[in-house]
Amino acid sequence: MTLAIDTPRAPAWPRWLRIDHPRASAKALGIAAAAVIGFLYLPIVVLVIFSFNDNTVTTLPLRGFTWRWYQAALANQDLLTALWNSIYVATLATLVCILFGVPAALALDRIDFPGKALFRRAVLLPLALPGLITGISMLNLFRVVGFDLSLTTVILGHGTALISVVVTQVFARLQRFNRRLEEASDDLGATPLQTFRHVTLPNIRSAIVGSALISFTLSFDEIPVTFFLTGRDNILPMYIYSTLRSGITPEINAVGAVIVVSSLIVIFFSVYLLSGQGEGR
Repeated sequence: MTLAIDTPRAPAWPRWLRIDHPRASAKALGIAAAAVIGFLYLPIVVLVIFSFNDNTVTTLPLRGFTWRWYQAALANQDLLTALWNSIYVATLATLVCILFGVPAALALDRIDFPGKALFRRAVLLPLALPGLITGISMLNLFRVVGFDLSLTTVILGHGTALISVVVTQVFARLQRFNRRLEEASDDLGATPLQTFRHVTLPNIRSAIVGSALISFTLSFDEIPVTFFLTGRDNILPMYIYSTLRSGITPEINAVGAVIVVSSLIVIFFSVYLLSGQGEGR
């Protein structure tokens, strides 16, 4: 005679709560995505809100709506000078990235040469290196060759750190490019320069512009490399950093809000271009 022993059963969850149920998986991913987005962007939302708060102290409750912090930022000559220096540095650093990055991407795509794999990894290295290491390395190099620290050294440092952005994006677009178009251009008697200008460049133009916009945004916001390479001329991130030592002011919140909105516009436009929507046909 055998005795049947009842083993306790796990509670039966509703079907929509089971992890293997499609609806449960979708809800879990949605909650996780919302938590990540909130963690990333809630501080930015708070910054924008307090830039319109009629209170000299960044604290709750909100007192009222005002534009005076934006007016104060526009009247601050030191801040405007730092802003212009940042635009100047980011623009020239982006030009350096384009002038060296596009030929490097073409060489990686079209030419077989000794050490090509090593060169490709070396180009990607600045993306993996912390900005602290890049800044210290560039500082030692400029001291050895006798360069005085100035906006020029900042431009060279940013261009070195960000050239890999242009190389990777343009190289990826070249990998998807139909080379038969170039062959057809050659068969029709076009010179290599004409083929590049009228066939290759229109098809990679969106990648160049998109990577340039990303490089400009990263250069504009760069602090670690700038900290070691800047001279007497101040740029906006360093100005904000030095100002924050005495506390957060509504004026800095206003500047931060403008930078956030401008950066989002540039990034969305660059993503649109890099997605291929602006690619020549």
